[in-house]
Amino acid sequence: MLNSISHIALVVADPARTALLFKDLFATQSVRRVDADGHDETFINLGNTWFLLAKATVERQRTGDHIAFHVTKADLLATVEKLKTMNLEYILARSDSSLYFFDYDNHVFELDTTDISSELGREG
Repeated sequence: MLNSISHIALVVADPARTALLFKDLFATQSVRRVDADGHDETFINLGNTWFLLAKATVERQRTGDHIAFHVTKADLLATVEKLKTMNLEYILARSDSSLYFFDYDNHVFELDTTDISSELGREG
């Protein structure tokens, strides 16, 4: 019944600033449009999934909720260096096989070098 994820909506204070963060980290481009109902929307594409950056003021606490992307070790280490340069908070975990970082609105993202399907004994 379900296919791939169409998009993930993240509520952010400043969509342009958040889009720039991901452009700086991953060279992703943003797409801004006004939909048929007049909503001003900003989209970015991460890991072949569209993220809608919806503008609103929300005080978000950090929780264990996060979005994880599979990456190579080299890409994980390159992202660590970018985060250091940008003076952004991050956490290396699980013997440095995972990297957690935070956007400006406390969304948590993970870069993971392990293959979860293999770990679970499943195909793709």
